This record gives sequence, structure tokens and C-alpha cells, in this order.
Amino acid sequence: RPAPLPGRHRSRLPPRARSRLVAVITIPASVKIFIGSAPIDMRKSIDGLMAIVEHELQEDAYSGHLFVFVSRRCDRVKILTWDKGGFVLLYKRLERGHFKLPHMDPSAMAVQMDATQLAMLLDGIDVGRVPRPQRWKPPQVDRPGVRPMDKPASP
Repeated sequence: RPAPLPGRHRSRLPPRARSRLVAVITIPASVKIFIGSAPIDMRKSIDGLMAIVEHELQEDAYSGHLFVFVSRRCDRVKILTWDKGGFVLLYKRLERGHFKLPHMDPSAMAVQMDATQLAMLLDGIDVGRVPRPQRWKPPQVDRPGVRPMDKPASP
């Protein structure tokens, strides 16, 4: 095994643990994720996908949002996004099976999804069959115009 190059980071993990590491991409809540409802030609490159985003989806391709495109056979996915002066194009091809797409209204050009749904889609999980837990919301309380801290102290 060759010696590591000077100045290079050397992992302190044993080789066995390094083989089980998984890359995680965190998507901020401010980034919207749109999945196109119609299949596209996977021969389209960045410029072709950008034209679809701007003309058909009526969205800004430079917004930093993620735009997901699926092939006709649902075995390939391309994700287009803008990042700090350049477009990023992610491409995934399944060797077996196909992506399980969420239910989409046929009249809509694109459907918005969240980062969890995108991760499940890319992992081959059927998003429509996974029940989503209800989010907790604080109870609604009728509040008068005066806040408790604004009331004068009683003698």
C-alpha cells in the first residue's frame, strides 16, 4: 500500500468501518423540490432541462430549487439545480426495477415534494404507501388583545 501523500487527510476509521459510510446530502427547508409529472427524454442535457423548467414548469432555473425529471420507463432520474455560479446535474440509473413515483395530478406540470420524499424516491421506496405521521401543532388559544405581561399588577 502506498504511503499517503503529504498534507492529505488520513482517515482514523478502520477500513471495515469506512466501507459502511454513507454520503448524506442535507437539503435546507428553504429549497423546494419539484418533480415533473410527464416523463422526459433522458438525452436532454442541462440546457434542455433548463428550458423545460423555465418554459413548461414556469419556474426560475437559477433559484437553487431542485427539479427532478424521470424517464419514460421510470428507471432513470435526473435532478437539476443551480449552485454558486453553475448548474449541477445528478443522474441515477437503476439496474433493476423502477422508481415508485408519488401520485400526481395529470393536469399539473410538476408536483412539489419534500426532502424525505425525494430520499425515499431515490431509494426505491413507494412514497404513496408510507403513512406520514401527523405533525404536532400547538393548541389554538383565544388571546385577548392584551398580553399577560402588559396587565397592571394587582395590589
